[in-house]
Amino acid sequence: MTRPITAGVDGTPESHAALAWAAREAVRRDLPLRVLHAWQLVPDQAFGAASRETHDQWVREGVDEAAQSVAERHPELEVAVDVVEGSAADSLVEAAAEAEMLVLGSRGHGAVVGFLLGSVGQHVIAESARPVVLVRAEDRASDEAAGREVVVGQHGDPEESAPALRFAFEAAAARGAGVLAVRAWSLPPVFAYSPGSLKLLDDAGGMEPYERNTLSAALEPWRERFPEVPVTQHVEMGSAGEVLLSAASRAQLLVVGRRAHRSAVGARIGSVAHGVLHHARCPVAVVPHD
Repeated sequence: MTRPITAGVDGTPESHAALAWAAREAVRRDLPLRVLHAWQLVPDQAFGAASRETHDQWVREGVDEAAQSVAERHPELEVAVDVVEGSAADSLVEAAAEAEMLVLGSRGHGAVVGFLLGSVGQHVIAESARPVVLVRAEDRASDEAAGREVVVGQHGDPEESAPALRFAFEAAAARGAGVLAVRAWSLPPVFAYSPGSLKLLDDAGGMEPYERNTLSAALEPWRERFPEVPVTQHVEMGSAGEVLLSAASRAQLLVVGRRAHRSAVGARIGSVAHGVLHHARCPVAVVPHD
């Protein structure tokens, strides 16, 4: 079954930008586009059946208009529209499970503040089994100009980072762009060293060469699978979030992995994904690897 690219829309400028981005991505990947809006009546108001039908019709007209706009810009694109009644967060998580990726809008207040990620967005990113892409209202097709790379953060071992690397290479191949693979590292505390780890570091010639070798090993299968995609490696000592944001200052897309952290109040995303989502200038794809 062909998975669509699903865009969640709610009538805001940022959701219109997300829909436009999703449509361009669907064309690049030759995939259908699903336009989804979830709505829920306010519980403390008395709505009759007629009011419910009227509200549904009003919402559907707005969503149809948005979908028609992208269909006119991309006549070759297969576009489907779904308007569902229910919790926005739950509906989006459910839709993501059936999609190649879920694309959402997120408010941006400049390069410093970046994305304002509400409770719905955080819940969807933490719970989604598929990649979620966040797009700011200021995003434009011209931001995908040639020469702008797809930046991806590589962390942990090759298996752990494989989903994010796959997404980044697929996105770059679809765009005819290069990949900038970034690995940040820091000195571990003294008690973290063991005879085995010290031997690995000695064999590699030190911490930084070891990190470079680790990044190269993680990239090797994706270089072989996507030989047409130019790859640049960047290894830097520092905070992973800060290193990624610096590397992605002129990127057309930033890709990060996400392992959901469970707590008494539900799932939450990790600190690196949370940080780049709040400060990146470009669209950010958060790819689950757990």
